[in-house]
Order: sequence, then structure tokens, then C-alpha cells
Amino acid sequence: MPKHEPFTPKAIGKRIKSKGLQKLKFFCQMCQKQCRDENGFKCHTSSESHQRQLLLFAENPGKYMDSFSSEFLRDFLHLFKSRFGTRRVLANQVYQEYIKDRNHLHMNATRWVTLTGFVKWMGRKGICNVDLTEKGWFITYIDRDPETLKRQENLKKKDRLDKDYEERMAQILEEQIERGKKLEKPEESTSTAPSEFKKDSEEEKIAFALKSVKKADEKVLSISMPGISDKAQEKWEKSSTVSKCSSVKRKQVETKKSALDEIIEEQEKLKAKKCRRDYWLLPGIVVKVISEKLGEKYNKKKGVVKEVIDKYAAIVEMFDTKDMIKLDQEYLETVIPQIGKLVKIVNGAYVDCTAILLSVNFDKFCCKIQVESGPLRGRVLDGIPYEDVSKLHVDE
Repeated sequence: MPKHEPFTPKAIGKRIKSKGLQKLKFFCQMCQKQCRDENGFKCHTSSESHQRQLLLFAENPGKYMDSFSSEFLRDFLHLFKSRFGTRRVLANQVYQEYIKDRNHLHMNATRWVTLTGFVKWMGRKGICNVDLTEKGWFITYIDRDPETLKRQENLKKKDRLDKDYEERMAQILEEQIERGKKLEKPEESTSTAPSEFKKDSEEEKIAFALKSVKKADEKVLSISMPGISDKAQEKWEKSSTVSKCSSVKRKQVETKKSALDEIIEEQEKLKAKKCRRDYWLLPGIVVKVISEKLGEKYNKKKGVVKEVIDKYAAIVEMFDTKDMIKLDQEYLETVIPQIGKLVKIVNGAYVDCTAILLSVNFDKFCCKIQVESGPLRGRVLDGIPYEDVSKLHVDE
């Protein structure tokens, strides 16, 4: 039968049909061929090429099924992420966008029979957040891209630094306000307010008591000593004035040192805030389990951290049962040993340093330690919270 002319209505109609989507039941996924009608699909299924593809599929059906499923999932998620991002959207709307592509992979070639089953599977795997409403299944993509996570972490750090700066400025303002209030307070005067003088009886005598006021700055008196020459006496007076001046200078140096110590303490506090992390697990520390979900076998029992996983979880070896369990840091807490024992600093400016426990303040929930490792060895730290130190496990 001769072909139609290129620009006849029949040829144009055929071209339009070939460009658009055809019926799904006339599509062969193994051969990737779309037939227009039932007769064409019947002719294709009886062809030798189709029979060869069926023999290949029969040898390893799981391989082809997994390949089609992974390809369908990859293309679907790529469209979902690029088109809708992390917005909550109807699952059928995403699927309609997906099948607009004529060369898309059909769902009947995958392990999922329906779109509902596919959405439920994504929810179980944690790929998306899914919820069922009257309108249908809604999905929200969970972005776990390393670049996105890094960008979110940088934003959190920036917010934390901004908060620290605001807190520091608020503290400086409070100190200035307190200093101003102290300066505004009037000095206590010894004189009392005037009042009317009354006598209880005429025989009563009136007496006045005047206190002697000493001068604040008294001059150095020259004492004449018998048997000592005038030159020696002058030398003695000079030495006394020099000793007084040296004592005044010593006091000034002491005040300077105290101010320097305050500056150092403030810098250490700022450093501790900058170095503070939201995770604290370290290998080799002793921890205590605080999860009632684990039962009496593990709850309120102690163990040692053998390995840290993804910063927030750890493999803990229990002391009693020698069991190895994986726990999140939410279900663990630090252990404070006896005074004089070794501890590990798990958070703050001196993180990962070994120290000796000197004392414990039970009222303020903090302790005093002495650093025993690193360049700051020998430094004594006071007011360290319980959460920042934990007992160091030593193999006997």
C-alpha cells in the first residue's frame, strides 16, 4: 500500500498521534516499543525480536525488575526535587508531570503496581514524608544532599554566632547599667536631718560629744632622734617615703593583674561558646543509659563507648552483660567519677583533653578539674558543667 503524501490530512494525523502519548496496554517495556492499536501489538508480540527479549527476561527476572524500578525511582525523584523542591504536593500531580515525557519508564514494568503502593514505599524508606487526606496522598521530599546539609549547618552556625554576639552585647549593657546605678547612689552622710529640740525636764543637762576626725593624708613627720646625725635622719626619711611609694606601685600592679585575669576569663568564655557543639560522644568515655524503653536490663546501667557513628550515635559495651548496643546520644548521659580520678572533656574549649577531677559542686551542678594533656597542661578550670566531662575508662 503506497504511503500518503507528506502534507495530506492523513499523514499529519499520523504524525500527531506518533508524537503524543499512546495507550499503555500497547507498550512493550522490554523492547521499548509503543504500538498504536491492538493489531500492531499482537504482531509485535509474535515477532522473533520480542521472543528473544522474553527469553532473556525469563533467565533473570529479578535483575530486570530491579533495574526498571531503580530507574523509575531515580527519574521520579529527580523531577520531584527539581520541579517542587521540599514543598508539600499531591503525589498524583507529580506523577502527571512525570508521564508527560513520551520516553518515560512505565510503572507497570516496576515492582510497584499502583501509585499508592509506590508512595507508601517511599514513606517507609524515609525518602519522603507522606500523609493521606481527602484529596489523596501528599508527599514532601526530604533533602539529604551533602551540599544542602552543609549549607543548613553553616546557617545554624551563623545564627548561633549572632545569638552569642547579642547575648554578649546584652551582658555588657547590663554591666554598664549596674555601674551607672552605683555611681548615681548618694554617699552616706553622717549628718542627720534637723529636728525640734525637746527637753523632758528642766533639770536635765545638755551635753555635746564631738568626734575627732583624722586626716586621710597625713604628711611624713620628721622625728628628731638623739645621737643620730642630720644626714642619717634625712636618709631614713627618704627610705621610708621610697618604701611607701613601692607599696603603692605594688598595689597598682596587683590591680592590673586582676583586670588581666578578668580579660583572660572573658576570652576563655567566648572561646568555649564558639567551640561548643551539639554532639559530645567520644571513644573511651564511660556513659550511663537513661532510656526506659530498653527495659531494666540496660536502663540506668553503665558502659564504655567503643565507637562513635555519625557524631550523634555510639556503640556501647555494657559493663554488666558485655553486650554491644548502638544508642543515640539522646539516651545517654555523662558519668562523674570519684575525686582524683581521670575524666575526659567532651565539649567546650578544651574538648578531647584529659583532666583530673579536683572537686564537685553539687548545688551548682558543676566541678573543678585540672588539665593533664595538651599544651594547656596544669591549668585549673572551675565551674565546668557535668555535661562537659565524663569518666575516662581505664583498662585494668
